[in-house]
Amino acid sequence: MGDENRTSEIQFHFQPFSPILEVQTFIYMAFLLIYIGSLFGNATIFLTVWAERSLHTPMYFFLANLAILEIFYSSTVAPLALVNLLTMGTMPISFTGCGTQMFFFVFLGSADCILLGIMAYDRLVAIRDPLSYTLIMKWQLCAQLSGGALVMGFILALLLTIFIFQLPFCGSNRITHFYCDVLPILRLACGDTQMPEAMIFITSVIILTIPFSLISISYIFIVGTILKMRSAEGRHKAFSTCSSHLTVVLLQYGCCSLIYLRPSSSYNPEMGRAVSVVYTFVTPLLNPLIYSMRNKELKDALHKVLKRYVLI
Repeated sequence: MGDENRTSEIQFHFQPFSPILEVQTFIYMAFLLIYIGSLFGNATIFLTVWAERSLHTPMYFFLANLAILEIFYSSTVAPLALVNLLTMGTMPISFTGCGTQMFFFVFLGSADCILLGIMAYDRLVAIRDPLSYTLIMKWQLCAQLSGGALVMGFILALLLTIFIFQLPFCGSNRITHFYCDVLPILRLACGDTQMPEAMIFITSVIILTIPFSLISISYIFIVGTILKMRSAEGRHKAFSTCSSHLTVVLLQYGCCSLIYLRPSSSYNPEMGRAVSVVYTFVTPLLNPLIYSMRNKELKDALHKVLKRYVLI
């Protein structure tokens, strides 16, 4: 009982990026602008898909889901990170608060990665068998796939959070990070970490290795199909759509793999914090930019929506 009370009273502090206030303020402004941009961009994609009937297709259904996930995913990290940048890391987070943030970070991040794999399957069906596309990708299946990504992310996040936060924390409570990430918190535990490390590896394989392998296989078939197309316009449209998705995949999976698919003993806190900026702040901003700039159909739909609701 006494151990449980001491654990619940633990508070963690985030180590600042720099001891210099001016540097912290500059990083704060950069993060704030990126966060606002990502909220605006992803909300724009979601509302455009929702408002324009021509975009009510499986491809844009998944894209709208991705946009919503990105909003909640970045909002799990950004507000607390911004506060701690301004306060030079003096504002603590409770044991429960840290566990809650980790749960939602892993939950939404896992669902995000799985959804990218689903989107690759959707593109494979659309390009390889366009005549049967609507018969295969029915709305019921689309909803089941999206729901499955959320359920899988929820289960993995719950198990991982329980495994890590049942450990005793009796050393330093300073986190070399700007949010409660898995590996920085695990470094603060003073018990046997073999089971949590095994769970981290299993989770990483499920949400990174398996989806990325399926995406890679899908794109091998996709490229083969595109090269056989006789129409130059058809090839260009297919490449444009797929290159947008592939760019997002490489950013997300590349950065996450660099952190989570390595032995925890080789984890570098400073490098981990720097790379985490990419997939928590930069990628949610780039996603809407990449998809909108390289997708004429989405840009045309956005212009229609703006004329219909804004420029009246």
